[in-house]
Amino acid sequence: LFVAADRIAVYVAESKAADKIKSSQGLASTPNVSIKGFPFLTQVAAKELDEVDVGVDGLTTDTVDGRSVRVTELDAKLHNVRISGSFSSASADRATGSAHISYADLSQAAGPGVTVGYDSSGTNKVKITGSLLGLSLTAHSQVSIVNGDTIRLHADSVPGGSIPQWEDKVREKADMERKIDGLPTGMRLEKVVATKDGIDVSVTGNNVQLTG
Repeated sequence: LFVAADRIAVYVAESKAADKIKSSQGLASTPNVSIKGFPFLTQVAAKELDEVDVGVDGLTTDTVDGRSVRVTELDAKLHNVRISGSFSSASADRATGSAHISYADLSQAAGPGVTVGYDSSGTNKVKITGSLLGLSLTAHSQVSIVNGDTIRLHADSVPGGSIPQWEDKVREKADMERKIDGLPTGMRLEKVVATKDGIDVSVTGNNVQLTG
């Protein structure tokens, strides 16, 4: 009976926590919340949970020119989570996790006629292909993190052209900066890696505020 009551309490707590995180972070979808450790009721009595796993799908970046980038599969492990008795507030001593951005979503954000794909020519680069003023262009852009919350694509060099302000026009297509919205306070982007399937992002944080 104790085990059954404990598992029911976990289920209810996970549901409440998911709803609270959704509202406090302004998320479009309800995250998946999994509270680890047994017994759960003992952890609640101590007002500290050993580990809470949170999965969020459908985060977006800020919008530029009417286009944002969809961030999929954000998974975070939160350790030493301090809670209030009613789960009205929760904060984690530390957190680690990962997220993914597909090339299809990056291409959509880049605009019509522009494709972002894997670049095998260098470390942490993507290849930008498209057309400008009737001319085909290919640029190789470095992927990096700025200010712990923004993903940047910046072309190493611009394909040649004698048209006035050509470089500016090409960079409007090839360069991109997008800030990820919805990250809990205290969580930041740590590392980004361009893979054949898209961009993988590592996240980390200390004193992460989940609610309230």
